Amino acid sequence: MQDRPVQDGPVQDRPTQDPPVQDRPTPRIARRAFLTGLGGAALTACTPRQSAQPPPEEGFGPSPTPAPPVTVNAATGPVVVPGEPMRVVVLDTDVLDSALTLGITPVGAALPAADSRFPDYWPASRTAGIRLVGPAGTPDLEAVRLLRPDLILSNQTRDGDRFSQLSELAPTVLTQTAGAPWKADFQLHAQALGRVAAAAAFVASYQKHAGQVVQALAAAKLSGHKVSLVRFVEGGGIRLFGRQSFPGTVLADAQVGRPDAQNVDQSDFELPPDQLAKADGDLLLYSTYGDPDRAGTNATLASPGWQALGAVKAHRAFPVDDQLWFQGIGYTGANYMLDELQRFLGA
Repeated sequence: MQDRPVQDGPVQDRPTQDPPVQDRPTPRIARRAFLTGLGGAALTACTPRQSAQPPPEEGFGPSPTPAPPVTVNAATGPVVVPGEPMRVVVLDTDVLDSALTLGITPVGAALPAADSRFPDYWPASRTAGIRLVGPAGTPDLEAVRLLRPDLILSNQTRDGDRFSQLSELAPTVLTQTAGAPWKADFQLHAQALGRVAAAAAFVASYQKHAGQVVQALAAAKLSGHKVSLVRFVEGGGIRLFGRQSFPGTVLADAQVGRPDAQNVDQSDFELPPDQLAKADGDLLLYSTYGDPDRAGTNATLASPGWQALGAVKAHRAFPVDDQLWFQGIGYTGANYMLDELQRFLGA
């Protein structure tokens, strides 16, 4: 499960005509362009319904006709949730993306342990009011209780062992895991959040965006390029990501190739430092979770093995935002990734 926080790795070579990596931000779609790409239907369906504290004081009192409770089929079985949850707590990065994508600002969120800030692919105005409730996987249950949630979202990998405790605080909807099944998980999140129509609009918009990227890459004769995904993980070594991972599925949607070692039905696996050749590709994208020294990023990038990679010698190895590429598990994160992929490939 790709669920660890961000810290960009050190600078890697770029073509001489480009500014150094640290002087040029990672390419991103202008927010206006991104929102336009989502389409009017998605935006109309997803008029933000921000959580409040408490709702009546912020103008979120009961609607004239309150929505009836809804039963959703979670990984733990059927769960009855409010028809219009207003005080949502999210305990992993995939549910954070889902809630914000669907126009709901959670009252509380857990972030991976090495993370000290919310992902910056979201504007600060969208995350400023969210209370941190401890690290993902070990949330502070008292902090959650004090937020008086009416819905808690997470997954069994993170919080299966505390499902009963969470359920005493609010209806708790868990998916099995986070990562490769993100599209199906988003549908469950949308049901629990009462945003099924908005979800359909975002799915259609993403599919259209992916199709446009596929066409652009094909027109530029770049579809056959093999894209390598490398993640330096503090305490977890160097990891390569296969097809059954969140970023792996986004690359598949863009119909780009993968290096042979990564063209496997796995999420991710550790790469011994003496086998760095398996990290090579026509384009190499790498990130760091945690401290670059303790994660081994700095030492690896300076090593002869890394410098000998074809992508490095061709100035086609780029650092990417870990919180986006490996933690931005959802439709908003995926949309930004498609844009960055197209830019990195030069289409």
